[in-house]
Formats: sequence, structure tokens, C-alpha cells
Amino acid sequence: MGYAPPGTNPLELIALAQEAERLGYDSAWAAEAWGTDAVTVLSWLAATTSTIKVGSAIMQIPGRTPANTAMTAATLDLLSGGRFLLGLGTSGPQVVEGWHGQPWGKPLTRTREYVQIVRAALRREALEFHGDQYDVPYAATDATGLGKPLKLMLRPLRAEIPIYLAALGPRNVRLAFEIGDGWLPIFFSPERAREAFGYELRAGFEIAPTVHVVLSDDVDAARDALRPMLALYIGGMGARGANFYNALVRRYGYESDAARIQELYLDGKQREAVAAVPDVLVDEVALVGPRERIRDRLDAWRESGVTTLLVGTPDVEALRMLAELAL
Repeated sequence: MGYAPPGTNPLELIALAQEAERLGYDSAWAAEAWGTDAVTVLSWLAATTSTIKVGSAIMQIPGRTPANTAMTAATLDLLSGGRFLLGLGTSGPQVVEGWHGQPWGKPLTRTREYVQIVRAALRREALEFHGDQYDVPYAATDATGLGKPLKLMLRPLRAEIPIYLAALGPRNVRLAFEIGDGWLPIFFSPERAREAFGYELRAGFEIAPTVHVVLSDDVDAARDALRPMLALYIGGMGARGANFYNALVRRYGYESDAARIQELYLDGKQREAVAAVPDVLVDEVALVGPRERIRDRLDAWRESGVTTLLVGTPDVEALRMLAELAL
């Protein structure tokens, strides 16, 4: 589902997810950046469905304390009858510092401690954690001294809610495999991901990439529909030397393309940046074209070790086509 684009209402995404439930899809996932939040959308979705799992892809770590995330996860899981999947991610420094007003700090350490605290809270342990990034109860020099370890009042439906981590860099991906139940990659290349991310498959571990899907008899037009989004991420997300998506595409072998797209985008030449996104990259990380072309390309995803494919599309016909091909 992503997040609602500016000027749209999340109810449109809700309707799409309701159709996905009717078609037999396993789960529907909502995202957040600095617009619509994930939790409200998932609450509405859970209340209007009965079988489809509801997942956050992602809830932003800097936007909530770990204890608040545990409360939210336990509540959503209880209200949905055990259908909630907790996807977490740090986001990037522009959002962490520019929107949430939090220090970028040590994202790997922060994620590790965050997950540890969330899991302890869901187990209804008296919460006490003194780490590098989190201090619970707060015990710094300006503390009142009145804080004490508290236990979650709610009795969770499940003491262990699956936790998925969004990760792009090799170290972040290794952390996801080490402490998470699943991984939420974006711009996943079935052929190059294993080498680019540097991971080894783990039994029982979910690999759930988002693949953008454009169903069209005109392959070039289908590619063109995705180029602006790819150019934005590769060229405009972050700064020179601090763009995780650009670094990923470089690891896929598109060094010169990534450099050119970023240079054009940051110089204000967005249209030229969009045009510079190569066809082969679109074909590699997305499913585009007519039904038969998408059907044939699905084999690469099946063979890649992916366990769950998150279908990213606003098109109900594409949603139905993938259900026929894959479910």
C-alpha cells in the first residue's frame, strides 16, 4: 500500500487492500514518511477486513519510543485477532533529523536496542534497559528519580509478534538476519541481491521485498511509469555521498548511471534524471509489461530465495493478474 501520495486519501489504498483480501493475498502493508502515518491506516484496514494480515513497512524508529511501539503493536495485534506484522526501520538522516528532530546517531546500535526493548515489553517483563541509545527508566543527571520499571498492562494476544526490518546496507541487512524475523528490502534484484547485500539464507526467515508492478501492453510506457520514482530515490533521496538507494544501485553494477542520475537530479534537472534511468534497471527490480512478460519474469523471483513478494501497484487489474499468476 505504501503511503498515500500528496493530495490523495488513504481510503483508496484501503479499498485496494480489501480487494487483495478477497483475492487471497496473505498481507497488506502500509508505510509512512512525513505524510500519512502507518498505524492509523492499518487500524482502519484491520477493522474493515477479517483474514488478511496487516503490516507496517515501515514504522519509523525515530518517531516512537520502543515502549510506545510495543504498546501499538500489542494493541493492533489484539484488535486484529493476531494479524499484525511489525516492520521497523530507521529512515534516513534527512527524515530523522529534519522531521523527527532526533539525532542520526548510531542507527545499527539504535535498531538493535530498539528491537530488544520492544520484545521485552511484549513479553510483559518489567522494563529496564540501560544501553548506548536508550535508557529505561531514564536515569541521566536531569532525571527526577521517580521512574521505575513498568510492565505492559495489556496482556498481548501473542508474546512474540513477528518483527521485520527494512535495511539497504550490507551491515544493516546482516543485522536484520541476526535479530529479526524478516527483512523488507526495496529495489531488490533477484539476480544480484545476494552478492550486493551479502547475506546467507536462514531457515524460517522471511525475505519480503516490494516489487513495483505496471501491467501494460506497451513495455516502454510501463517502464516510463516507474522512472520518476526510481530517479527520485536514486537521485534525490539524501545528499551526495549519503544516499542509500544510490549506493545500492552502484552495488548492482550501475555506477555510472547512478552517478549521472544523482548529478542531474541534484542540479535541478529532474526530467533529464528520469530519462537517464536505464531500461535494464527497471526490468531488473520491477515487473513491467504485458501479462506474459510478467509471468516469465516471476521465475527469477521464485528462484532468488524470496519468501513473500509485496506487490506494489495502485492498479486493481495488476493486483488481480498477480493473484492469478502466483496464488
